[in-house]
Amino acid sequence: MAVALAACSPAVDPASQPPAATIAAAPIDAPIAAGEPPGKPPPTDEPSPTGVPASPGVPATTEDPGPSGDSVTGGESGAAATAEPTAPATPTPTPPDDPQPPATPRPTSAAADAEPFAMNVYRRGDFIAQYTFEWCVGASLQMALNMATDESHTTRADQQALWEMARDRSFSPFGGANPTGWTAVLNELGIGPYELVSIPTLDEALTTAAEAIRATNRPVGLVMWRGRHAWVMSGFESTADPRAAAEFDVTGIRVLDPLYPHGSSTWGSSPRPNSLVSPATLAEQFVVRDSTRSRVNLGVPSGYLMIVPVDAAA
Repeated sequence: MAVALAACSPAVDPASQPPAATIAAAPIDAPIAAGEPPGKPPPTDEPSPTGVPASPGVPATTEDPGPSGDSVTGGESGAAATAEPTAPATPTPTPPDDPQPPATPRPTSAAADAEPFAMNVYRRGDFIAQYTFEWCVGASLQMALNMATDESHTTRADQQALWEMARDRSFSPFGGANPTGWTAVLNELGIGPYELVSIPTLDEALTTAAEAIRATNRPVGLVMWRGRHAWVMSGFESTADPRAAAEFDVTGIRVLDPLYPHGSSTWGSSPRPNSLVSPATLAEQFVVRDSTRSRVNLGVPSGYLMIVPVDAAA
């Protein structure tokens, strides 16, 4: 039963919950079950012990509207003042006003002048769901290929082959594909260079990812659920263009979860493909992986793990 708890979902009580699907990293996960589930997915949030394939079709792309709020404007108002009439006072000559120096203009900054920026390398048809609950890395590799090239990678056989490539390069005692194998395959496929990084804070991780997408026009891999699942970040919205501004904040993240529409009863629902989510929403599932508690050494310290494209010309 330990073998059945390793996939793309958190460890759960085997008596009440099914096994999870493929791990993006295997910090505390058991080996991934190689079995492949036929039939229709169960109505529960977690994969069943028999396993079920996610829908191979490409869901219609919809976008979250993103945060919104009401803008309240107001002005000053009041009753007109009245006064008793009085005798006019005798005017007293006054000296001319002293000339006033011109007002010093308020300094401006690049941040103040910056305009909001958005980009997205996703195109309709790039999303592909994982065919089994083990193959989230395989599906993420297919999506990266779709976005970085003019090719279309959507078949079950292709997804399985990519997952097996990542598994064979993961060097994990538990089997399955982890971020090291995921990174290695991206580079072998010729759409790199990519590198696995660990960032200490969420804000730094998001700005690093945005800068990488802006510089390379290639997607970022997000290691979710403390290392148990794989998502793809295809774009972002920010307060300024990362290429032009020294400082900026990421306000929205475009994400693709290959487990959609199943989600997780522990971690939450899967956003629709190409959804724009806020940093706070992403942080519900994108969390720090603690390397000190992991049984797999990925060669990076604790932090937010991402597989980022590198600008080879930089």
